[in-house]
Amino acid sequence: MDAGSLVLLTLSFIILFIMVQRAEARRKRIVRFIVFLLVLFIIWYANMTSLQSEALVSFIVGVVVSFLFWVLVGRYNPVGSSDDIRVLGMDD
Repeated sequence: MDAGSLVLLTLSFIILFIMVQRAEARRKRIVRFIVFLLVLFIIWYANMTSLQSEALVSFIVGVVVSFLFWVLVGRYNPVGSSDDIRVLGMDD
């Protein structure tokens, strides 16, 4: 098992899964579609370079870390909306 590939694939899956979790409600569909395409690309890459076992372990670790992130951070800090952003100017 290649440790370097395992770390890179794991970080890739973690980032993608947390991106889906923290996406704004209005943009969640497009984010899921883009992440789905990126996961398909990662699977294709793993198959082309014979890294199937590393990809499977990375996927499982990514799901577990993403779930832990949701349990520890995501439930208590819900995703905000871009409508809630207030820009302060010189008159405020």
